[in-house]
Amino acid sequence: MIDIHSHLIPNVDDGSKSLETTFTAFKEAVNAGFTDIILTSHYIPEYYETKPVELTFWKDELQKILDNNKENLKLHSGMEVYISEELPNLIEKEKLLKLANSKYILIELPMNSRINYLDHIIYYLDTVGIKLILAHPERYRIVQEKPELVEEWVEKGCLMQCNFGSILGMYGSEPKKVIKHLLKKDLVHFVASDCHNKGGIYLKVPKAVNKIEKLIGKEKTYEITTLNQQKILNDEGWR
Repeated sequence: MIDIHSHLIPNVDDGSKSLETTFTAFKEAVNAGFTDIILTSHYIPEYYETKPVELTFWKDELQKILDNNKENLKLHSGMEVYISEELPNLIEKEKLLKLANSKYILIELPMNSRINYLDHIIYYLDTVGIKLILAHPERYRIVQEKPELVEEWVEKGCLMQCNFGSILGMYGSEPKKVIKHLLKKDLVHFVASDCHNKGGIYLKVPKAVNKIEKLIGKEKTYEITTLNQQKILNDEGWR
């Protein structure tokens, strides 16, 4: 499997707070069956604004330690970018990292409020050749109230990344209900950990995979846990 959403660079956002936490989580990821992890630290204007060069430096240093310890895990750089009207300007100024040096970018929406410029962002990204992946739509209140929004966004060119934890009820009953609906409607393109700490989601991924397989079958589960993610690493186009 390939994880495209994690917060395991220490002390840059609300994720890992130490190297020990980071490397324990890496071991848990390998044990769960992951071969690659994209390190998607938060980018939230005026809150978390770590520079791309710093995140890339951290990724390279962490990879060196993994390689020296002969750990079979490949790291990649990225960000989880909080949507804002400044996003086009941030892209033009090269302040944001796309996923694994690809054309794909991971975008987060507000959890509890609606924005009225998402269509503008989708259109802008398309014009500059960037593919929008929406992080954990099942967790947004607007989606919980109106799940058909996801189908509208997909029709406009967005891809959907849901969290393994949602199928296990880790975020509550509503995200669990929504992810089941999205999986059955074939509206989930990626499942990822959104891991912030050791001793957490990676330990539960096998159980989550089993639940997903029961809903949509092993072949489709493999597609949304591995095959589609490989397209990002390869910087391939989307069907």
